[in-house]
Amino acid sequence: MITERQQKPAVVRPPRIGDTRSYRVFRAVNVFVLLVVVALTLYPFVNIVAQSFSDEQAIRTGRVNLLPQGFNVKTYEIIASDSAFWNSYLNTVVYTVTATAISLVLTTTYAYVLSKHHLKGRGTLVGIAVFTMFFNGGLIPNYVLISELGMKNTLWAVVLPNAISVFNLLVMKAFFEGLPKELEEAATVDGLNTYGVLFRIVLPLSKAVIATMVLFYAVANWNSWFSAFLYFDRSDLFPVTVYLRNMVAGATTAASMGSEQGDVAQVNSNIKAVTMVLTVLPVLAIYPFIQRYFVSGVMLGAVKQ
Repeated sequence: MITERQQKPAVVRPPRIGDTRSYRVFRAVNVFVLLVVVALTLYPFVNIVAQSFSDEQAIRTGRVNLLPQGFNVKTYEIIASDSAFWNSYLNTVVYTVTATAISLVLTTTYAYVLSKHHLKGRGTLVGIAVFTMFFNGGLIPNYVLISELGMKNTLWAVVLPNAISVFNLLVMKAFFEGLPKELEEAATVDGLNTYGVLFRIVLPLSKAVIATMVLFYAVANWNSWFSAFLYFDRSDLFPVTVYLRNMVAGATTAASMGSEQGDVAQVNSNIKAVTMVLTVLPVLAIYPFIQRYFVSGVMLGAVKQ
C-alpha cells in the first residue's frame, strides 16, 4: 500500500508561451538583413579570388563575377617562382611574430598599471597615451629619429615605433578593471607580490583579451608596409607587402608605357587580385582558431560590470 509520503509529487510544467507575431517578423527581418550583410561582405572577396585565377582578357572585359573565366595560374607561377617572394614572406613572418610579442608585453604591462586607481600619476600616464592618438611628431622627425638611433635597415625600425596601440591599450585597461579585486587582494594576503599577482592570477584569467590583442597586432603588423618601405633600403629586408606593392607599381608602369606583351600583360591584369589573396591568406587560416576568443575578449574589455 502506497502512503502519501511515498507518492511522488506531480510535476507541474509551466505553460509554453509561443513567439508573438511581431517577434517572428523581427526574427525573419533580422535573418534577412544579416544574410544581406554576409553576401555584401563575402562577394568582393570571392570576386577577387575569381579574378586572380582568370584570364587577362576576361578581367578587362568585365566578365569575371563569382567564378574564374579562362582559368589560369600564370601570375601565381610568376610570383611563386621568384625566390625574392619567399624571402619576403619569411621576413614578414619574423617581423610579425617579433612585433606582436613586443606589443603584447608592453600593452599588457602598461594596461595593468593603468587599471590601478590608487596609482599616483595614473591620470598623467593615461593622458600621455591618449595624447598620442591625436598628435605625433610627423614623418620627417620620425625618419630622422630612426636614422639617428641607427635602426635603419634593421628589424627594430618596423617593430618598435608602433609597438603600442592606444586603442588596444584602453581595451585591455577596461578588461583588467573589470576583474574582481577580491582575487588580487586574496593573492596579496597569501604572499604574492605585484608580479606574482599579474602572472599567476590576472593573466590566466585574461586569455580572451590576450588572444584578441594577438589578433589585432598580428593583422596590423602583417599588413604593414609603409614603415619597411620608408626605413629599408635593401630589398632582401622587404616584407611581402612591399614586394607585392613593388610588383603592382611595376605592372602599372609597364601598362602606362604600352607594354602589353606576354607575361607582363598577364601580371598587369590580375596582379592586384593575386596580391590581395596572398596577403590575406595567412590571416584567414589563423582567424578561425581564435575567433571565439576574439568575440569574448572585445565584449569583456568593453563592458563595465
